[in-house]
Formats: sequence, structure tokens, C-alpha cells
Amino acid sequence: MELSIIKIGNSKGVRLSKTLIEKYNIKDKVELILEKGYIILKPISRPRKDWDKAFKAMNENGEDQLLFNDVFEDENLEEWN
Repeated sequence: MELSIIKIGNSKGVRLSKTLIEKYNIKDKVELILEKGYIILKPISRPRKDWDKAFKAMNENGEDQLLFNDVFEDENLEEWN
């Protein structure tokens, strides 16, 4: 794929199409990797971003209860000692 270099203020850059952005799930940032004469743009994925805030809100709303017991009636805990 050929892209044009565009002027952005005092710098230059490339413009990615909406199709590429959606296909590779690019959000606000990409990682730039320089490797053996190539420039690689890698989407930055942060699947757990803001989980701390979500967990705090769940706790404040009383929504942080276990969905099932973490120890089962037939579980033998002695074998772990």
C-alpha cells in the first residue's frame, strides 16, 4: 500500500484510512517499531484499561459479589498442602 507523506505543522506524517483503523482496531495510539530498515506501526491494546475504576464503582454499588462459591463442597483442599 502506498501512502503520501503529509505536512502536519512543522512535522510530516502519514494518514491512515478509516478502513485500516477499523480493521486493526487502532484507537488513540500506536507503537512505532524500527526493525531492519522497516517502520512497523502496531496498535496499542489496553484491554484492562480503567478496570480499577470499574471495580471501585462495582464495590460502591454492592455489585462485586461472587457469582458462585470459590470453594466447592466436594473439593479436597488437603491435597494442596
